[in-house]
Amino acid sequence: MRKTLWLLLLLTPLVYASKWDGIAAPEFQLRDQHAQLRRLSDFKGRWLVLYFYPKDDTPGCTIEARNFARDYAQFQKLNADVVGVSLDDVASHKAFATTSKLSFTLLADVDKQASKAYDVLGLAGLYSKRQTFVIDPAGVIVKHYDSVDPDNHAAQLLRDLSALQANTP
Repeated sequence: MRKTLWLLLLLTPLVYASKWDGIAAPEFQLRDQHAQLRRLSDFKGRWLVLYFYPKDDTPGCTIEARNFARDYAQFQKLNADVVGVSLDDVASHKAFATTSKLSFTLLADVDKQASKAYDVLGLAGLYSKRQTFVIDPAGVIVKHYDSVDPDNHAAQLLRDLSALQANTP
């Protein structure tokens, strides 16, 4: 029994480690809500909160986006950009950003390029799963959230981002 418990405790960190932690973030090239072409490299030198969400103007996605907008100045103080990605098109993102008063970038992944690269496609590829990647200024994924609560995710990210930066030389 003691040996089994010791083995379980030893292996527990492996179960919770993300396959993404410590790897270079996949490049993307997508249009934002202003039809401007944006690339991952545009954010180099800053922290990036890259969050994928299912659909514009749906209840959970609206709550999550508005919380990011509410806290956006705090992310900026941490030298971090917030970028949302869904399969919706540029026009949908523009309307969503306007009605929800979003001050950050939304990217239209209509050809599913980024969603495939980050392995977040949902059921039959019809939507992106709600997942978030924190990318450091060098372009390396340092944290991946595969389970996200839209109500408190922005606040959680601010705490985690502060901790990550405190532990980065």
